[in-house]
Amino acid sequence: MLVQSPVAGDSRVLREAATLVEAGHEVRIVGRDVPDGFVAGPGVTVESVSRSRGMRPPGAPAGLAAATSGPQAAVRRTGRWLLLPEHRERTERHWRRAAAALLADRPAFDVVHAHDYNTLELGAELARRWSARLIYDSHELWFDRGLPGRPTPVSRRRGRRHEARLAAEAKVVLTVSEGIAQRLRGRRLADVRVVRNTFPLGDHDAPSLPDRPAGLAYAGRIGPGRDLEAVVGAAALLKPLRTVLAGPADPGYRFDPTGVEVMPPMSLSEVDKLYQELGVAVVTLTDTCENHRLALPNKLFHAVRAGVPVVAANLPELHSVVLHHGLGRLYQPGSASSLATAVQAVAADYAGYLEAVRKARPALAWEQDARVLADTYADLEAA
Repeated sequence: MLVQSPVAGDSRVLREAATLVEAGHEVRIVGRDVPDGFVAGPGVTVESVSRSRGMRPPGAPAGLAAATSGPQAAVRRTGRWLLLPEHRERTERHWRRAAAALLADRPAFDVVHAHDYNTLELGAELARRWSARLIYDSHELWFDRGLPGRPTPVSRRRGRRHEARLAAEAKVVLTVSEGIAQRLRGRRLADVRVVRNTFPLGDHDAPSLPDRPAGLAYAGRIGPGRDLEAVVGAAALLKPLRTVLAGPADPGYRFDPTGVEVMPPMSLSEVDKLYQELGVAVVTLTDTCENHRLALPNKLFHAVRAGVPVVAANLPELHSVVLHHGLGRLYQPGSASSLATAVQAVAADYAGYLEAVRKARPALAWEQDARVLADTYADLEAA
């Protein structure tokens, strides 16, 4: 497996690796930012490759933004906006080269599983060299994401064509939602299968919750594109309900947290408890790119695993799943009043939504998606 995300925090990668081990495979992950002593589980080996240094000013600690006012700050922001696309490309290329060097003398593997486009080129090269089967695991509609920095329409068009050429070498393409799968099939990729970002039920029984929620919780990255401004605006309208944001903050992201509680990143089990303590999970995204419109974020399925209703952005894929299973209510992205109204509607029929979530849990669990993944690898072996 090749992945440029921080492996220890990528629940999809780790779930897939564990599922493949259970199916009888040995898994080696080459990722980045793996903490010392991190153990992914039996049968899984993890190695770490770093990416090049970010765009922080020299000497600035990681995670802290530079000065936010004055002429120098304005110049810095403009320069960052102009240079971000090149910076992303450079850091991703640096990782690919380092990972290629790490794997240069390794014996051949049977399958190369490339997570996201930024590992696909290396994955295709390794698959050719080893005569291995290639799987492309597209976590996002890569060239239709909403990214900070200047627009790059020409490079996006070129990137889509390059992605399609490389992905055509894959035996199977995996992705996270039917909407993204349809887009990829439209690029003449023949075998595209959906493995959602669900969570295992295991022994997680549906909890017994109070008759009314105590608040709402957002658990995920704190940064642009998550529509957190609408959450903050809704918090003032929902008092005395608590509003909690928990997760890692993107460097340089600024917002006014007045009226909300901001907490550090939590483990999956801690997020379960937070959702159950407050009673409503918010699944927020801005309506600013096609990738958001077709996304099914893992926080939706995490809320279902925790047994709590959701208030989710009214975007096509979320709309379909939330309404089909009756998991909660939808709000108009960008509208604090719409979000507050949706939370109040969930609270007004809280017992009904709890029951709907309870009934939906088996269908929206990793046990279903793990079967798709295991069957995919079984098909590779049988071919």
